[in-house]
Amino acid sequence: MWEFMQKGGPIMWPILLCSVIAFAIVIERLIRLRQEQIDTKSFMEQISKSMKRNKVMEALDLCDRTGGPIAAILKAGILKHDRPRGEVREAIEDASIHEVPRLERNLPVLATVAHVAPLLGLLGTVTGLVKAFQVIESKASALNPVNPGDLAGGIWEALLCTTFGLCVAIPTYVAYNYLVSRVDGFVLDMERSATDLLTILGEKREENEI
Repeated sequence: MWEFMQKGGPIMWPILLCSVIAFAIVIERLIRLRQEQIDTKSFMEQISKSMKRNKVMEALDLCDRTGGPIAAILKAGILKHDRPRGEVREAIEDASIHEVPRLERNLPVLATVAHVAPLLGLLGTVTGLVKAFQVIESKASALNPVNPGDLAGGIWEALLCTTFGLCVAIPTYVAYNYLVSRVDGFVLDMERSATDLLTILGEKREENEI
């Protein structure tokens, strides 16, 4: 690997840095999203039972113990359980504004790495070819024959940069799309849970009016 880094030229180091950044973000996001994941169906059943029995504090305590974005937005709605439906929805939306960016944290950086890595590889390819043509020019001006060994350094740099750039970009882009799909799944669960809570509070309000 050290030999490849040397033959690939200076552009190999930014590509290596991109790979380290991408790897760190992917691992951190996988761990974080796994920690935030809950059994939404079971959680909503417990919330529903507590609210139907008018045990608001029990529902709030359940949200605190569960943690995660879904519990956070439901807690915001439960705190407004005695308010009109519009205020409850507004509280849930305000909580979502804070929770969604937490789920998407560092994903823009990962997308940037996925786009920059192949461009760095292309840059390394160009610089490698420039070196190869400089050798040809210097040899030709001195009327010396050009042999393959003279061009090997520039060609090595061009090919290695392209290869390493793609090797970083492809898995990074795949990981980015996977993480985005996970976040979208969280957002969908949040929307469903918010709708279920509004329905539960609406039914509870109708029962109290009767």
